[in-house]
Parts: sequence; C-alpha cells; structure tokens
Amino acid sequence: MSYKLQVGEMKASYLTDKEIWAHFNYIFSSKSKNSTTYKFVLIKSILENLYNVNEKLELNYSVLFSSFSIIYWNLVIHHNLNQINMKNKKARVQNILHNAQSKYQIPKTLVFDKLSNELQLEIIYKVKKECKNDVMGALYGDTKYTIYDFDNRKEQLRLNSTFYSFMQRFQRVLNYLTNYHLALFLEKFNEKGDTTNLLLKVENVSKRSSLDQFYQVLSSFYNGKCFYCGKAIKKENAHVDHFIPWSFVQADQLWNLVIACSACNLSKSDKLANKLFLETVIERNDTLITIPELRKREDMKVYTTKKLKDLYYYSVENGFTDIWLPKKIII
Repeated sequence: MSYKLQVGEMKASYLTDKEIWAHFNYIFSSKSKNSTTYKFVLIKSILENLYNVNEKLELNYSVLFSSFSIIYWNLVIHHNLNQINMKNKKARVQNILHNAQSKYQIPKTLVFDKLSNELQLEIIYKVKKECKNDVMGALYGDTKYTIYDFDNRKEQLRLNSTFYSFMQRFQRVLNYLTNYHLALFLEKFNEKGDTTNLLLKVENVSKRSSLDQFYQVLSSFYNGKCFYCGKAIKKENAHVDHFIPWSFVQADQLWNLVIACSACNLSKSDKLANKLFLETVIERNDTLITIPELRKREDMKVYTTKKLKDLYYYSVENGFTDIWLPKKIII
C-alpha cells in the first residue's frame, strides 16, 4: 500500500502530456480512492508552491504543509466543512485543527493567517507529521510512482521535471479541476450548500485576509510612490498588489508583491501588467536579495530572475492575455 510508504522513488523520468493527463484524470475519477479531501488539498498545495522549489525542483515539507494547513483550517474551522466520507467522523487533520481551536478558544471566524505565529507553527508541525504517513504515498501511488520522489525522513519531495513543466503550462486548468472536484466531494458529505457555493469557498481558502505584513517590508523600497503610475501616495491609500495576479499564482511571495495606489490596484484587478514593468520588478528584487535579513526569508531563498520571468510567461500561456497599463505614468 503506497500511502504508508516513507520513501518513494520516481519510476519514470519522462512522460508525455497525454500520459500526465491520464494520471490526473485517474486522480479525479471514481477509480481513485478518496475517502478524504487529502489528495485534492495536496495537489492545491503543490500548485501554490510551484515557484517555491529550488533549482533541483525540491520542495521542503514545511513550505508544502504550510499551504496544506492554511487550506484545511479555512475549510474545516472557518467554513465548518467535513473532510471525510463518513458521517459523525472526522479526518485526522480535522481533529488536529478542532483540538487546537478548542484548546485556545479560537472563534471559527478567524482565518489561519490571523492566528499567532507560534500557533501557526504548532499546527503546521502536527499536520505535517500526520500527512507524512497518509498523504505523500497516496498521490505518489495514484500516478504510478511518477509525480515526485519523496523522503519523509528528510521531509522533502522532488518533482518530476515533466510533471513540473506540465503543471506550469496548465496551472490554471489544474487549479479549476482540483477546486471543482474538491467542491464535489464536499457537497456529497456536507449539508451546507451546493457545488457552486462550495466552489466559491474552495477557490478562496488560500487567500490571506491581509497583506499588511508585506507592506511593512516593502514600504522602504517604493519611496512613497505607486509602483505602476509613479504617483505619490500616502500609507492609507497604499495597496499591496500581486504583480502576477493572485488568481494565477495562488500564493503570496515577497518577490511578486509591489505597492500601488488604489486607482492602479483597482484598475489592474485580475489583469497582467505590461511587460515593461517586469524588468522594474526584477531590479527591485535584485535589491531585496542583497539585504541579509530578507535573503533569509523562505520565499526569497528560492527566488531567481528566471523564476519570475517563467511565471510571467506561463501566466500568458494560461490565458492572462488582457495586458494592463495605467492611464497615466508619472516619470
């Protein structure tokens, strides 16, 4: 039984798009054993962290299960949705979260990023420990041992390079498919709403309630001016914006965030900024990684110029072709 494996090695180094689609079709079909939402949430977590891998395509479990914990907390506690296909029972990760909520008397209205840093780390540690046994081998087995290598002792996975390229090229579609099948599963085993309503909840479970922490870091690098139009802005009118839209990235990385005025932020919305801004972001990031305390951040440790350029390119590949420019740029 592959779901109990502690170490897994890839059985194929190269797969065609057709073969990879077949694996995903199997995962989303009734042939795959899905007694909980674990596999769907793991796929979402991998997609969110495609650009947090290192040059060897390795991803450490702390980063991976940080995403997993955020998604699960917001599904289980914030939205009160059962994650297992049995009535009056809970998935083990659900129990971890409910125990934390009960122990610390946390209201269900509180999303994960509003918890204390200490409690977040405690929950991530416990979720990671549980998922090492029940999750890593299950998805590995469903792809016939091809999607990644993993080692639970080292707490690390290494993505198959052809899977990685495939997920970059079809990231948006895979996000839609994963969210949809997760919502379908939740609809079957919950009495709260239909697929459409659940899908809206699922699509936003990774989104932070606030990006204020990033404003504190970025405020020293924008000189009181909007990144896009150059207009002087006061703090109360400053917005932290995802340069590559959040709806594609589904993650908050310092190297993809800029400070914009409210007019530009609202106008840009879900659009991709003109390529002329790409070099400016790259130059800004070159400055960020020279600062020792910022270079130690997990999101900056794996940053490269190529990674940002790839992300821009693949966002266009995934349908972000409505290119945005501010109405007026102040030089």
